Amino acid sequence: MVKERKVIIMGAGPGDPDLISVKGVKALKQADVILYDALVAPELLEYAAPQCKRVFVGKRKGKKEFSQDEINQLIVFYAIRHACVVRLKGGDPFVFGRGHEELAYVTRRGLRAEIIPGISSALAAPASVGIPLTKRGVNESFWVVTGTLSSGEIGHDLFLAAQSSATVVVLMGMSQLPEIAALISKERSPDEPMAIVQNATTINQKSITACASTIVAEAALQEIGTPAVIVIGKVVTERLPQVSQFVSVHAAKPLTR
Repeated sequence: MVKERKVIIMGAGPGDPDLISVKGVKALKQADVILYDALVAPELLEYAAPQCKRVFVGKRKGKKEFSQDEINQLIVFYAIRHACVVRLKGGDPFVFGRGHEELAYVTRRGLRAEIIPGISSALAAPASVGIPLTKRGVNESFWVVTGTLSSGEIGHDLFLAAQSSATVVVLMGMSQLPEIAALISKERSPDEPMAIVQNATTINQKSITACASTIVAEAALQEIGTPAVIVIGKVVTERLPQVSQFVSVHAAKPLTR
């Protein structure tokens, strides 16, 4: 019996390989081809069968291995030749992951597709250092925004978010950190609490907390870089000092198939 061909677009989670879903693990085990990004934990590929083809399509040192159009074409190329193709993306594929673009491209060509969500770093990064995105009596909502548009400009919604009282989580914003800090200082207060979490949920995780007027200097002093998530708002002050940095259980035990 010939298997029906399908493409699975799935999230690998925020960094720690133990945070992938059970359904995601099952998908990796049945994959004939896995196309994966740079921020995907390499340990996840160990779930795949020995004969599975692994194709890196991410970005290294700012250089893209493939354009998005080329990635779309690669997915279809392998999907018409193999029963199960997994597109493995960091975080959640539908949170600034361009997963829907890939889904639309695949389905327009008559291929069956499935989505497996992943834990977004927008949620995991604050949690990994004990910062609640919402807390009764502190805030009413949170926004997740991109810090940098495809044009290289600062995200337009950041201006609206800064004028609100909501917690703001900024992805892909480190290159715009001075501009973001200045905007928050202007629209809220120079004392507005801010945090940055780099390499969230991995053994290389680092984090800092400061205020809008000092966050840039503190990030430079602590050598905070990318990938990182910026958290803005009063919930940052709710971080409890007893909460240690996230430690991956995976670091202490080997991954098994």
